[in-house]
Amino acid sequence: MKSEKTTRRRMKNRPSLRTNIILIVVCTALAVGITALVLYLCGIRYVKYNFQDGFSVKFIGITDISGYPKKGRISYTGSGEINGVTGSVNSENGTIEYSNGDVYEGEMKDLVKHGTGKLTYSNGDVYEGSFAADKPGGEGKLTYAGGDVYEGGFAKGKKSGTGKYTFTDGSTYEGGFADDMKNGEGKYTFADGSTYEGSYADDAKSGKGIYRYANGDVYDGEFADDMRSGNGTYTFASGEVYTGEFKNNTMWGRGTLTYPDGRTYEGYFEDGLIVRAEDQNTGSGDSAADGTSDTTADTDA
Repeated sequence: MKSEKTTRRRMKNRPSLRTNIILIVVCTALAVGITALVLYLCGIRYVKYNFQDGFSVKFIGITDISGYPKKGRISYTGSGEINGVTGSVNSENGTIEYSNGDVYEGEMKDLVKHGTGKLTYSNGDVYEGSFAADKPGGEGKLTYAGGDVYEGGFAKGKKSGTGKYTFTDGSTYEGGFADDMKNGEGKYTFADGSTYEGSYADDAKSGKGIYRYANGDVYDGEFADDMRSGNGTYTFASGEVYTGEFKNNTMWGRGTLTYPDGRTYEGYFEDGLIVRAEDQNTGSGDSAADGTSDTTADTDA
């Protein structure tokens, strides 16, 4: 009987489950509060910036009196390759060292690259120039690790506007860019001295243009998918002139071939050769051979 009373007394004095839960919650809240107070007294703050492009930057570290981040850790959230990237930021000396190996030195706004600066990529590429909303924007110079150099306009991190691209072999392109590719009017000078002046679409010759070859040949006409295609005139260094249709980078379709001595062939061509003559004019009354020509315009453009 005495043992039963003792057991009941002990059970009565034991804290209930509800009481234990309350104690745990209170202790946890106190710990969090004390930690937050200590961090606050030490100048540690949490700051988050949201941007219209769908990404945000989170900061935890030391801020100035106004609450602007000075030195600490940052992390990016959003879409694409920027998601999950972290780094160390020091806005006082204008540096950000990213977890992917990139290093930025320059002006900032809301913890992102904005203004004038230099970005050294982990692969060895280096960009120097203007930044807007964390990406190259405006005028700048991009030096590739392999030696190629681009100087000109940028928009949202891509070559855009007017610029000059210099290749390691000495070739150069000056003209329009859009979405990181040659677009619009431009001039390409090849290492062998050949030049192309005309229109581009997504890195390919497209539309009207003039291609001057190093051997003296000249093509003035239409291009499509980086090849001579449509109507044009090809003047050979040897004196022959073909005016007519082109396909797959060579004479193909209806056209006229004129020789230096005045002879002309008008007819249909396939793969650079006459396959059917409509009219022959030898100039001197001689027969115009057999309706074929040794002259072909198949030089790569």
